[in-house]
Parts: sequence; structure tokens; C-alpha cells
Amino acid sequence: MFCKNCGAALPDGSKFCGACGTQQDAAAPASPVAYQGGMNTLDFTIFGGNFPAVTIKLGAGESIYTQSGGLSWMDNGIIMETNMKGGFLKGLGRMFAGESLFMATFTATAPGQELTIASSFPGNILPLDLTGRTIIAQKAAFLCAQPSVELSAYVTKSIGAGLFGGEGFILQRLTGAGYAFLEIDGSLVERTLAPGEQIKVDTGNVAAFEETVVYQAEMVKGFKNILFGGEGLFLTTLTGPGKVWLQTMTMPNFAKRIIPYLPSRSSD
Repeated sequence: MFCKNCGAALPDGSKFCGACGTQQDAAAPASPVAYQGGMNTLDFTIFGGNFPAVTIKLGAGESIYTQSGGLSWMDNGIIMETNMKGGFLKGLGRMFAGESLFMATFTATAPGQELTIASSFPGNILPLDLTGRTIIAQKAAFLCAQPSVELSAYVTKSIGAGLFGGEGFILQRLTGAGYAFLEIDGSLVERTLAPGEQIKVDTGNVAAFEETVVYQAEMVKGFKNILFGGEGLFLTTLTGPGKVWLQTMTMPNFAKRIIPYLPSRSSD
């Protein structure tokens, strides 16, 4: 298990974090969750607790695509085809957004075929039905999707958000009429913002948001806050209307926490 505050690795069942002292929720992991329904019906199960994966059951002729190397396992009645999906320019855009140039498409040749795709980092998997909306996500958030979903690069309109928002100028854009799955670092919180409602988020903790949400960066106010607040110079500002998905962990902060515990190579 991992600390819900700082992301440090902990023994299973720990009540407190040895790194930051935060009390943990030692409740048993939730049972696998199965989804089926909506305008775009897809039969899938998310399981694995802190190390999540999604198993998708495909009918004959149904497909799922993911980045190259994303597969964990699959039934024998599924075939794989690897290509640039959309051509070189779209593949290049995906690379700038944190994904691979080539994508792998898995298609079932018989009913009831299953494949499993695992998250590459401890956290959660977020399933999204994109019908009628467009989602902007952090770099490398994309896990897999139905072929009717298009993954492309999204360039932020705000210079401040691009420079100081924590994700750079290029994010991921997901649109279409089907299911997509995103990797979330740490625990997941969903917020629905009313028109004009605003939330300020530490840089890097924004996992995804609907395209109707305005994404900007704002400088922290107050000299002492800047010097001693520990939050850096800028916060990310999200303004409604629309849904936003926040994550409790970021990969840079996680790496910062574990680096002191890594063995160092002594000089001769």
C-alpha cells in the first residue's frame, strides 16, 4: 500500500505513514467493480486496488486500442495490429503528449474474449464515456479506449498554464463517442464546478477536466507564502462549468520521496 498523503510505500495494513506520519485508512481493498451500460455499452471490470488493471470483455469484431506495450494478457481469440493510428503527424502529436508513436489495436474474433491492461503506476483507473463531451488529460494519462475515441495532443491556450501549470503546454485531448480509460496517480477525486466556480490546485494534481473548464495558472500571493509555504510560486486554477478529476499523488513528488532511500554507489 502507499501513503494517501505523500505516496510513500508502506507495509500492508499500516495505520500511519513512517515518512510523513499521516494516518492511513486500513480498510480492506474494495472488490472489483464491473461496469456495463450507458449509450456506449462496454463490459469491463476494474480491479487491483492500489495497482489497478482493467479487464475488458469483447464481442466478435469489437476492438480496444492502447499504446504500444500496454497489454498485460489476452484470450487466444484476440488478434493484435500495431500501426500509427491516424498517420505520422497524429502519432507525432501523441508522442509530445506523452504516449507512443505506435498504437496497438486488439480485435476479438469470437464472442466473450477478454484482455487485461494494467496501469503503469500505483493509483486508480478512471473510465469515461466520452459521448457528448471532450476531456483534456495530463500527459501520459491515456491507458486504452474504444476505436471510436480519438486521442490527440492539446495545446494550452494560456501561456501561464503552459509554463507554470505543472504539465507544460501540451496535454492530451480525448473526444469521440465511446469509452476511454485514464491512469490516475494516487487516489481520485471528482468535482463538478458550476459556471464561474473556481478551484485552486497544486501543480501536477490536475488529472483531467472537461474542455468547458478554463485551465490557468495563478501566482501565489504573499511574500511569506512564496518563501515558506512549500507550494512553489504558482497554483493551477480551474474555472467552471464542468467536471474536473484530481489526483492525490504526482510522479515527481513520489520520486522525490523515494530517492533518499535508494542505495547510492560509493566512489572508489
